Amino acid sequence: MKLDINESRFSLRYSILYTLIVMAILLVPFAIYDNYTYNLEEVKTEMALKKKSIQIINEMEKFDSRFQSTFTFPRFKSYQAGLYDRNGNAIFTLIKEPISALNLKQGYHKQGNYRYYVTEFPDEYYFGAKYLVTGTEFNIYTILFNILIIFLSILAVTFLFSFMILKNFSRPFKEINRALDDFIKDSMHEINTPLSIININIDMFTEKFGKNRHLSRIKSAAKILSSLYDDMNYLIKEHTINKSDKKRINFSKFLKKSADYFKDIAELKDITLHLEIEDDIYIDFVPTKLQKIVDNNLSNAIKYSYEGGEVILSLKRDGDKIVLGFKDYGIGIKDTQRIFSRYYREDHTKGGFGIGLNIVGKIVNEENIGVKIVSEPEKGSYFEYTFTEKSEK
Repeated sequence: MKLDINESRFSLRYSILYTLIVMAILLVPFAIYDNYTYNLEEVKTEMALKKKSIQIINEMEKFDSRFQSTFTFPRFKSYQAGLYDRNGNAIFTLIKEPISALNLKQGYHKQGNYRYYVTEFPDEYYFGAKYLVTGTEFNIYTILFNILIIFLSILAVTFLFSFMILKNFSRPFKEINRALDDFIKDSMHEINTPLSIININIDMFTEKFGKNRHLSRIKSAAKILSSLYDDMNYLIKEHTINKSDKKRINFSKFLKKSADYFKDIAELKDITLHLEIEDDIYIDFVPTKLQKIVDNNLSNAIKYSYEGGEVILSLKRDGDKIVLGFKDYGIGIKDTQRIFSRYYREDHTKGGFGIGLNIVGKIVNEENIGVKIVSEPEKGSYFEYTFTEKSEK
């Protein structure tokens, strides 16, 4: 019954959850930051374009046509500039983007991914130009990429940090789980020893002095405890059992032997076990798993039957299938959908841990066994399991 806690899986799952929560929390602040960064870049671009305009104007003011025949227009690596007349016609320009005459107004302008600043001259002093335009590419994607890198970096650091903390945090629980698992194993061993002694001594006493009603009750109670012990032991060794090889089993004899074992328990409630078992039916199956299916269903059929009732145990061929059935005339089941859930018990007065049919349910899923449950409250239940006669190893 090992509570198998995967430390890394636990840490990974909750680290992802925590990171998603942090991401959700950061979305609004980062949206605000994104808008702020965008506006800040616009201001920085505007200031840079103004600065370039002033540099060009200063160069033009230094030009003296009396001493210089040619004016070398300033060029910049990331900026372009041009001179335009009052009609928007280019006198000289390095700007490749078309500038509309309607937008030639003093100030900062946006045109797609291009930004430009227009300086309007009071007269046409500079080479007959009315406007000086300086422009540059404005790459919004670079800004968004930088913000995304920052955002993802924060999430990555959050994930790694939370993963390390959670991994260390889960370690004490893993140790507790290991200690609890060891305790259960030791307890199961301690329970097995007295149970074995009780059963052996009852058999010896019966053989020497004959059957005794009071002794039969003790033996029945010991068998019920043994059945509970077997369920717990199965859960402890489940991983090992799942790796076991299948064997060729005489299902008919196997079932009769199990019915004989539960005969004393049935007699305790004056219940008759009626067998409808066809002979020489064989199956390839893991013996321990088959025992759990039979024992838990038969135990429940007896447990939830009325005193003086009847339990029918059947086994038959149906084509290439084998059908195993358990029929009782007891209290019935209200919720058949939950019957294979762990710890589920409809009648808490009957005892048990609610793990028997859960074990059966897992085996059924692992071995692809067909299941049919028909039940009516106060009238009884019928559990049917359909096996293939031969199954792959």
